[in-house]
Amino acid sequence: MIRRRSLGLGLGAATLAAPALRNPAVAQGTRLRWAHVYEVNEPYHTEAQWAAREIASRTNGRWNIEVFAASALGNEPQINQGLTLGSVDIIYTGVAFAGASYRPIAISHAPYMLRDYDHFQKYRASDLHKELVAGYDRQTNHHGVALTYYGDRHVTANRSVMAPGDLRGVKVRVPQAPSFLMFTRAVGANATPIAFAEVYLALQNGTVDAQENPLPTIQAKKFYEVQSHISLTGHITDSLLSIISNGTWRRLSPADRDIFVEVLGQAADRAGVAIRSQEQELAGWFRTQGKTVQEPDRAAFRAACAPLHNEGVGWTRAQYNRLQGL
Repeated sequence: MIRRRSLGLGLGAATLAAPALRNPAVAQGTRLRWAHVYEVNEPYHTEAQWAAREIASRTNGRWNIEVFAASALGNEPQINQGLTLGSVDIIYTGVAFAGASYRPIAISHAPYMLRDYDHFQKYRASDLHKELVAGYDRQTNHHGVALTYYGDRHVTANRSVMAPGDLRGVKVRVPQAPSFLMFTRAVGANATPIAFAEVYLALQNGTVDAQENPLPTIQAKKFYEVQSHISLTGHITDSLLSIISNGTWRRLSPADRDIFVEVLGQAADRAGVAIRSQEQELAGWFRTQGKTVQEPDRAAFRAACAPLHNEGVGWTRAQYNRLQGL
């Protein structure tokens, strides 16, 4: 969590508001919209709902936050743009998407940039991360307030994937953010950008052959229903940045800013713990569903990706060395 005073969308799904926000006292408060692309049963959403209730309680109903899940207010690029347009007030977004506005913030997202979960936690608490978020704030005028663990990303396909060569020429769905292309480029796959809400259908009808996501997301989005193999490549240790728009930040009193920063940080902690617990158990669960879960040659994947870590990526060699030295 970042503790500092200067810190803190396709249409379709229904509005998902925290039930506690429907009481008359809270309904009189100012309405804010929190958007993300994840499912209602995932910790990101349930903890966002918890945060909405907590903020309403701690501010005596001055702020009424509605949480919109499952791309209800747009895909990742759209909700990021919505911060500036004023169509959303708060978002979860992958650091890769925040990197479209300020490239250095995506450094942790490069494939095999982070060694493991412990390395991620050290980065999350580091001065380097705080400096990068401050750079994002200056660049965008918005306010990054917390970093949530999203999980290790793994490849799913309808074939065995044990080494980089197994993905050569394979059509892999990737999110619409540049840093995802580093992985597909390194292994020789054909990257196919597709919005998150459309991935299941794309896998089902063969538009793409494979995709990559953390195990909890593979379960929540039911990608395993249309993929036979899960390869535990762990190629990206991913995370989500919680961002408050500049327009909304300026409306908050100093005391309310402190409340938002504290509560969103707590929500990030809670969601991260839940995701870490889930991903440690899900490999076994997928096997009970008849899926082939493989332990690939991660060293070979890492060796293929590492040469791209500092090739026209937007962060400095000094920032790279600081991250590797944590």
